[in-house]
Amino acid sequence: MLAGQLQILAREAARLTPIHLRELLAQPQRFAEFSRRAGPLLLDFSKQKLDAAALDALGAIATDCGWEQRRDAMFRGDILNASEQRPVLHTALRGAESRLPPLAPAAVREEVAATLQRMGALVDALELDEAGAFGIPAGITDVVNLGIGGSDLGPRLAVEALSAFHSGRFRCHFLPNVDGHETAALMRRLDPRTTVVLLVSKSFTTQETLLNGQVLRQWIAQAYGGDDAKAAGHFIAVSANVEAAAKLGIPQQRVLPMWDFVGGRYSVWSAVGLVLALAIGMPNFRAFLRGAALMDDHFRSAPWRDNLPVLAALIGVWNRNGLGHAAHGVIPYLDGLTELPSFLQQLEMESLGKRVRADGGELAQATVPVVWGSVGTNAQHAYFQALHQGSDTVPLDLLGVVRPAHTLKDNHDALLSNLLAQGAAFALGKTQAQALAEASSGGEAERLALAAQRTFPGDRPSSTVLLDVLTPESLGALIALYEHKVLVQALLWDINAFDQWGVELGKTLAKSILPALVSGQVPDSFDASTRGLIETIRALD
Repeated sequence: MLAGQLQILAREAARLTPIHLRELLAQPQRFAEFSRRAGPLLLDFSKQKLDAAALDALGAIATDCGWEQRRDAMFRGDILNASEQRPVLHTALRGAESRLPPLAPAAVREEVAATLQRMGALVDALELDEAGAFGIPAGITDVVNLGIGGSDLGPRLAVEALSAFHSGRFRCHFLPNVDGHETAALMRRLDPRTTVVLLVSKSFTTQETLLNGQVLRQWIAQAYGGDDAKAAGHFIAVSANVEAAAKLGIPQQRVLPMWDFVGGRYSVWSAVGLVLALAIGMPNFRAFLRGAALMDDHFRSAPWRDNLPVLAALIGVWNRNGLGHAAHGVIPYLDGLTELPSFLQQLEMESLGKRVRADGGELAQATVPVVWGSVGTNAQHAYFQALHQGSDTVPLDLLGVVRPAHTLKDNHDALLSNLLAQGAAFALGKTQAQALAEASSGGEAERLALAAQRTFPGDRPSSTVLLDVLTPESLGALIALYEHKVLVQALLWDINAFDQWGVELGKTLAKSILPALVSGQVPDSFDASTRGLIETIRALD
């Protein structure tokens, strides 16, 4: 952001700081003025520490930065990932469901359509249990998704969130980590002859995915008396490296593509979502794409004042750079969205966790806050004490679903009442006078001490996102909302949201440490701490 824009934020923050959210929420039209709807989603930001003047200032900054031009450039396939010279076209993966004229190159649209058709044929063959179809044996009951990062978090979120839409044909399992405990436990639970493994890796060099794949390959081969060729029939690959997949005995007909123009954390809409399609069926997978396209159309057409992704981005920039909050909490009041905080950690922190501009210069402002959270009401009994009365303010996204996928009305009413109560409590707090009125017994000093402990400062901002009902379509819209939020924030912060060099250093060092850990031959070039830790591990091994 430019120095003048930061000064505008500082001026607005200084003006609003003395105004408590209680005062803002006392305005009768507050909800109507500070909430917006797009399709099945409602965004209520009336409990954010904003007024019309501050929102106008934020919107003017977004306009000056050219958010509409950057948005259109992404949909067209311009080079937005400058450091890797790549376009950013995850929106093309669901573009066929859009109601607006397509902007992505025709060749990209054709390739995406062909892949979706291949994916559908593979899902249909497995569902119908066609013996020998695609070289996969009959009788498959379990699917293991081997992928990490974007190849795990998006599909895992969607599979768990959409459990009410599972066909019941397959049991789906996720194995992202190289930790052998879960791998061993999974092999104890499953029958290798009825298990198919999805190897999801763009480069086909991901250590965790390939190592787990090798272990499962040996496990399946043992079930066939060591016949590795038969074991290969249980593997499907999703990768840009068809040649590497072929070396593992996976024929091209069972290799679905990934593309350089789609980042891992944006890839659930592609063949990376194969495990989701197997869980919910292709018609529901297409509905998932349709929901994302609905949000794409909204993002492409709505002015910033009514545009949910832009408003979410402006709120995030305001809380980070205007009010100086270094953390952001995501609390879904629905167990099906348990994985949403983890998904958003990668989407936002991997995309926006940068300290230099796209041109390499030092940034003038802070960027992404620490994103964290878990489901309510569990969270209320874990860390809400700190959020209500701790020394730091953590803005929140509170998410809920109006109509549940069950008939336990009392349970759902209690869940939603907690969601609404927490948002109100964070904003309004409890004054010392209110706390004193409750402390009716004891001496004056004792009453004052107790009242101080029972006082809630309030003035802690949150946004509420309500889904009418959790369906493939509404989940697709929700994920796309957060994707576009990231694009706008990256523009305002002048950073590249589509590379992730910070992931590479530790992975590179791990490759050099592994031989030393196995052999015990520790190079002098290692630092003293790493040398000492390797020696300790070797001594106990």
